[in-house]
Amino acid sequence: MKRSKVQFLTQAAMIAAIYVVLTYLFQPFGFMDVQVRVAEALTILPFFTPAAIPGLFVGCLLGNLLGGAVLLDIVIGSLTTLVAACLSYLLRKNKYFVALPPIIANAIVVPWVLRIGYGLATPIPLMMVTVGIGEIISCGILGTILLQALIKYKNVIFRQKVA
Repeated sequence: MKRSKVQFLTQAAMIAAIYVVLTYLFQPFGFMDVQVRVAEALTILPFFTPAAIPGLFVGCLLGNLLGGAVLLDIVIGSLTTLVAACLSYLLRKNKYFVALPPIIANAIVVPWVLRIGYGLATPIPLMMVTVGIGEIISCGILGTILLQALIKYKNVIFRQKVA
């Protein structure tokens, strides 16, 4: 196997593992209609490497599975993370746009998952606001802080050029 394939798989696996650990550690804050999933700060990683796309997807899938989420949440939540990661990767030319896809996607999709999968009676628009605020905190604020910290070390950590 070429070095680049090994590097890609290693990065994806590490990102998935970190996502799962953060989801598990901060589980009380990461589920239901008012949520701040700290692991979502990692959604800025497509800025640095395309390996973050499968890494975030697998991490979210395993995090939801191990966190006791319902099947709908495991599938739809993980697919939402996959789509958002792909869109973040496409927006990597501007570091300030990278956090937008997961914020928007989760604010739109997660309330429906909470309503259908968990039977929450909270109005969908209100859940869009609460989930959106949680995503702004985790992706927008924590993610941007992480992005700024990693930019200084991008060539050491990711061993590739970044815009």
